[in-house]
Amino acid sequence: MVESEFDATGVGIRRMLRSLTRAGHVLVRDGELVLMTSYGSEIDSAPVDEVRISGYGLRDQALATLRGRSYVLRLGLRHREGLLSAVRTARAKSAAERGVLGT
Repeated sequence: MVESEFDATGVGIRRMLRSLTRAGHVLVRDGELVLMTSYGSEIDSAPVDEVRISGYGLRDQALATLRGRSYVLRLGLRHREGLLSAVRTARAKSAAERGVLGT
């Protein structure tokens, strides 16, 4: 099993006004962002190249857009910065593997 670049539990996940889980799981692994319920069921996932993360103006939350679907993630400040960093790193790895960097 591949080790995750980012792994946070106890994350509140909402799809705009609708709460999907109050204690979800957010993973970045193998170049993919995965949102899961507290029971381990997948809510949504997408390759990091198709994910947009915004933390601007949100203290302990992030707005994640996966293939056009937006989710509000209540992560806590420390985990929010970790998620932003993990997505940037995963994108860079993906680009390097495709040979996009350095050409």
